[in-house]
Amino acid sequence: MKALYPGAAAVCYVNSTAEVKAESDICCTSANAVQVTDSLDEEQVIFAPDANLASYISRFTDKTVIPWDGHCYVHSRITPEQVLAARIRHPEAEVLVHPECGPEVIDLADRVCSTSGMSKHARQSSSREFIIGTEAGMIHRLTRDNPGRLFFPLSQEAICQNMKKTDLEKVLQSLQTLQPRVSVPQEVASRARGAIERMLAL
Repeated sequence: MKALYPGAAAVCYVNSTAEVKAESDICCTSANAVQVTDSLDEEQVIFAPDANLASYISRFTDKTVIPWDGHCYVHSRITPEQVLAARIRHPEAEVLVHPECGPEVIDLADRVCSTSGMSKHARQSSSREFIIGTEAGMIHRLTRDNPGRLFFPLSQEAICQNMKKTDLEKVLQSLQTLQPRVSVPQEVASRARGAIERMLAL
């Protein structure tokens, strides 16, 4: 894509691989993606890897955002029909969705938040009930951090199998054995670190 758009800046999501970071000018999170995009001097911005997040950014910036054709399979499976059905089941609840959801889902939400933004909003909102449009495991964190409030998953099928591969037993084993060891070539690590540091400097 950089070859197709030689004058464009490249932004990648912070969970991307070191190799992708090394090819990017700067990283972002879902919470600061708009701020990061607006911080760039270039008028064209390649955004990877999530096209839905790129679409969301486009709503709030004058930059031309060029999306990589990728997506989070968990968020892309959340549908407008699920939002409408959830509103019927929980008419008093606010609908909070992640910006990696599709634009049709975002249009039906009361608020679009990163996962940290969902937790912050739930603490500050006068609402007592919330429908949550992101990975279903977030319900446990929100319930723990916000006693006395009710959280309902927008979709029971919003399960990230990749996230579930890491559990406490594996974390303990890694700490005890310092395995598996991940090695990144120095040249890649140096360039990837630059993209992270530019984000942190904002």
